[in-house]
Amino acid sequence: MNRYLFVLWLCFSVIACQKPSVAPPEPELPIPAERQLAWQEMEFYAFAHFNMNTFTNMEWGMGDEDPVLFNPTQFDANQWAKVCKEAGMKGIIITAKHHDGFCLWPTATTEHSIKSSPWKEGKGDIIKEISEACAAHGLKFGVYLSPWDRNHPDYGKPEYIDVFREQLRELLTGYGDVFEVWFDGANGGTGYYGGANEERRVDKKSYYDWENTYAIIRELQPDAVIFGDAGPDVRWVGNEHGFAYETTWSNLMRDSIYAGMPEYSEKYAAGQENGTHWVPAEADVSIRPGWYYHEYEDHKVKSLPDLLDIYYNSIGRNSSLLLNFPVDKRGLIHENDIAQLQKLTEKIKEDFAENLVGMNTAVASDDDRGRGFGPENAIDGNMETYWASPEGKVTGEITLQFPSPITFNRLLVQEYIPLGQRVKAFKVEVQTEKGWETVEKGTTIGHKRILRLQDTTADKVRFTIVDAKAAPTLHNLALYFAPKLVLSPEVRRDKEGRVSLNLPEEGLEIYYTLNGKDPDKQSHRYHQPFELLEPAELKTVSIDPLSGKVSEVKSVKLGVAKKKWSLINGADNPQHLFDGNEKTNYLSKNNEVTIDFGENLDLIGFVYLPIQNRYMSGVISHFELYASTDGAQWQKISAGEFGNIANSPIEQTVHFQPVTGRYLRIKATKTLDDRPASFAQIDVLTQ
Repeated sequence: MNRYLFVLWLCFSVIACQKPSVAPPEPELPIPAERQLAWQEMEFYAFAHFNMNTFTNMEWGMGDEDPVLFNPTQFDANQWAKVCKEAGMKGIIITAKHHDGFCLWPTATTEHSIKSSPWKEGKGDIIKEISEACAAHGLKFGVYLSPWDRNHPDYGKPEYIDVFREQLRELLTGYGDVFEVWFDGANGGTGYYGGANEERRVDKKSYYDWENTYAIIRELQPDAVIFGDAGPDVRWVGNEHGFAYETTWSNLMRDSIYAGMPEYSEKYAAGQENGTHWVPAEADVSIRPGWYYHEYEDHKVKSLPDLLDIYYNSIGRNSSLLLNFPVDKRGLIHENDIAQLQKLTEKIKEDFAENLVGMNTAVASDDDRGRGFGPENAIDGNMETYWASPEGKVTGEITLQFPSPITFNRLLVQEYIPLGQRVKAFKVEVQTEKGWETVEKGTTIGHKRILRLQDTTADKVRFTIVDAKAAPTLHNLALYFAPKLVLSPEVRRDKEGRVSLNLPEEGLEIYYTLNGKDPDKQSHRYHQPFELLEPAELKTVSIDPLSGKVSEVKSVKLGVAKKKWSLINGADNPQHLFDGNEKTNYLSKNNEVTIDFGENLDLIGFVYLPIQNRYMSGVISHFELYASTDGAQWQKISAGEFGNIANSPIEQTVHFQPVTGRYLRIKATKTLDDRPASFAQIDVLTQ
């Protein structure tokens, strides 16, 4: 045999050996389209809310805003793209037009656009700069176009649909490839409407003639997915806190849904096992309480534990994660947002740094169907190969055998979704001296399911499909050990003077001091709440006993305990004033609060924490303070203004000359919204 024939024979032999000896499973409908498969792989990308609302301090503008207000001072689309790229995000969706109707590109459809603004003398194009920055940094580019337009005089009439579609055509033809077109479910209501200040309602099912509107996208951007309550390609997860559901199907009864339907979240948002179309979930959530930038939320960027919960409950529950950045008035992603994003991405990298299922892992299944669909396909790192149980069998198991015991606390599993979503129930087991013990149970898997488990040590792990719609398929099964999240403990002291120190992770040790020194492993070890009635400086740290990693030292100055305090002539829920919990609020009567300390105190200061809700009410801007030893004769001890509290509603401290008093009266002479004064917490400083 000559060399050429030998090589040809060898190639055919290899191909023949690789060919499955059994037919692949039949697709379990519905299945994703190619554009949906490409979108599923993105998983994590950015929303950028930046528009007229940024400059009016609104969430929903009315449509009567003057374009002259839009004038960012340092707009830099490359800063956005660089931040997102370094965080591992795959794209950016920009609010090209929100409900107020202001367009971020020089559209031919309306003067209510960037061409009427002073930014770059009306010659700028925000959409162009963002699309170019995305391309330069290897990110995909998407657009949000609000169907509702509170500015346009023809909204609610047939003529507006032509305007809306022309705006869509402009965005889809002038700015390169678009990966997602995002439509909001909010449609119709009060507005400016070209000067006709009135309420206009539309038939959400029929007004936009969605079938023909979607056809424009299919023609101009065939690879783009379309987002809406009912898809047609990607659906809303049904809430704005970024969580998918314990059971999340990509299948949806799409024809039963329309944008903005009241019962959507309750009945349809989680998907349906018997759904007729493949419409996977997208979890949208803002990194701050609001979607648009508000200076008073600079201190309210979500914490790392909160962001991690969002990640694991979105991407980890068969959803993508669309994380919003409220871009500030400069035109930049704020540094506080960037800092929290970096913490999140660093922790995600740490959690998934090493797949413990490696080359030395032995794998077996109860029935591997022969060559081509064996369990090795679930751990080979190849997203195109998969394990499958025999056709007609809706259960199956894969067992992982390790050379020596491993410790893991994360399990990641993925179905081979080109053949549809199938798994209805599963369990994770480890082999112990007592036999197989269940570690966790779950329901749906879909594109990706991630379980956060207790630290578990074993040399044999079994993943079992308990029930499925059809023969289950898995193309990825992985185990990881995520180090503990080592953060400074949260300090809380209740009215009775009991101090509690809390952490988001179990298994960490907490140490504290009351003498001003930094704590270490020789300091007091925290086990349970303890009583602390006197003023003190409490310093505390957490330590991971396995890695030795130590958190930053947290220092909290605690005043006198409020055990004897009472409220005189108070309104409802007076306990909220003293409970040490910033999430509860007290609303005053007559803008006045009078406190009986139960004993005379030598006072030198007062501390006010305003209400911390997303929508604040009754925040005190101007005040007067009075003290009394008998509750009859009152001495004015301080008066003034909490400077910049509208933009920075954080803890406010007032110092004054020492005074002795059993009673303290706080009088709000002005609140930001002229509503009754509200309090999250109050405290006093003593000598």
